[in-house]
Amino acid sequence: MTAIKFRGKMKPYTRKAIREISERHGFRRADSLGQNFLIDRNIIEKIIDAAELTKETLVIEIGPGMGALTQIAAETAGKVIAVEIDRHLIPVLDEVVGHLDNVEIINEDILKTDINELIELEKKNFADSGRNIEKVVILGNLPYYITTPIIMGILEREIKMDTMVIMMQKEVAERIVATPGGKTYGALSIACQFFCETDYVTTVPRTVFQPQPKVDSAVLKLNRRERLPWEIGAGGRELFFDVVRAGFNRRRKTLLNALTALNIDKAELKRILESVGVEPSRRAETLSIQEFANIANAIGRQREL
Repeated sequence: MTAIKFRGKMKPYTRKAIREISERHGFRRADSLGQNFLIDRNIIEKIIDAAELTKETLVIEIGPGMGALTQIAAETAGKVIAVEIDRHLIPVLDEVVGHLDNVEIINEDILKTDINELIELEKKNFADSGRNIEKVVILGNLPYYITTPIIMGILEREIKMDTMVIMMQKEVAERIVATPGGKTYGALSIACQFFCETDYVTTVPRTVFQPQPKVDSAVLKLNRRERLPWEIGAGGRELFFDVVRAGFNRRRKTLLNALTALNIDKAELKRILESVGVEPSRRAETLSIQEFANIANAIGRQREL
């Protein structure tokens, strides 16, 4: 039986459409890939609005699923590159968005994809057609089980993006935007806020997914900082993040005890903390990014002596 095509008419954000297209392609969702498809256009539009797309925007979409977000992003973006790991979804995406001349579908694992190479290639393609890419935006409904590796991979690999508008488990989103003093504030908060300005866009109830997950989600907007507001001195970022990890790996302990993991004599560590105005009895969750930077810089200077 020949599959019926609904190019340009398919609305892959309704339960009926998801059921019909799944049956037509014999698609069965994989639990191991955390596939929960969004069935609320209002949420999709909130994601698109937050992304502020224009015809000079290149979108890299992570895990397009059945193409609901892809389809609507393509209406305003200059180009959408949809990176989908599940090969069984490629025929589905071809039906839903394959006819759009500004959409490219790639069957790859985003963690293994050279995103910067994709960006540079598209910049050349835009230039060849007399246009420029003014902004690179990463969009995605991230699988819960690899949300943190994806985000940290993008930040640590220095992907040349300007903005991320991404959906994730609400608990993880709250950790990313957390401020000093609370239980949700930790190494992930600092890592994301170090590189980006973070904004909590909206809460997404579990009821707007098919199938329904056990937890609610949230959409965050992360704008990469053009210039870091913190001076990172001797030891650089590596030492800074070593200090952050040491502090939070033993977050119930005082800084004086937690930071001994850096192999610094306790008496010397006490002197360093006091020299930058940080009480040794404080705990990591009370420190700002600037205070962590001050500690790391002081340790770096001491090591240079």
